[in-house]
Amino acid sequence: LVVPVSIDGPVRRPFWEAVAIDAALLLVFALQHSIMARPAFKRWWTRYVPQHLERSTYVLLASLCLILLMWQWQPVGGIIWSVSAEWLQTVLMITYFTGWAIVFLSTFLINHFDLFGLRQTWLYFKGRPYTELPFRVPSFYRVVRHPLYFGFLIAFWSASVMTSAHLLFAALCTGYILTAIRFEERDLVTHFGLKYTSYRSQIPMIIPFLRKKTRSNK
Repeated sequence: LVVPVSIDGPVRRPFWEAVAIDAALLLVFALQHSIMARPAFKRWWTRYVPQHLERSTYVLLASLCLILLMWQWQPVGGIIWSVSAEWLQTVLMITYFTGWAIVFLSTFLINHFDLFGLRQTWLYFKGRPYTELPFRVPSFYRVVRHPLYFGFLIAFWSASVMTSAHLLFAALCTGYILTAIRFEERDLVTHFGLKYTSYRSQIPMIIPFLRKKTRSNK
């Protein structure tokens, strides 16, 4: 709405060259986002970066990767689908903003300021020790285990005009999200143990109300 660039625009490069550049940009973001979030990397990283700055440097580098992606993103051209009915356009727009609202609200449900590294630096500034957040299941987290990812997927796919570039972005991000969840949940099980294992067995991963089928003993 503000910046002069968009996911779509005039085609500047051959199709496959543009696709390769876009995929590489998303790969850079995905690798940074996942590798730096792993406990083993954090232990290594905090040898050089103070513990209270670990999360905020992670967010800083993630933001730089996102800026690079937006800056160098290559339009691809072509329209996959286009919705002409005004009522359906309105529904998709409402759904789109609902997705972003879920993302935004979910960050506050799990402590927005801790997620972005602000709580850690504030506690350090006040001379107070950092305390781990307890395991909680507030609001959206009682419906799906990963409401942030759920909100992102809603926003990415709720398009009245789905261009080739938008489809590429949505598909690659969906693949990354489904892959990242596996690593994230493994770390959560290690950190919270039986609490998270029990939670995982009761709440669907990313599709609301999709329960696991259990086999009855015979």
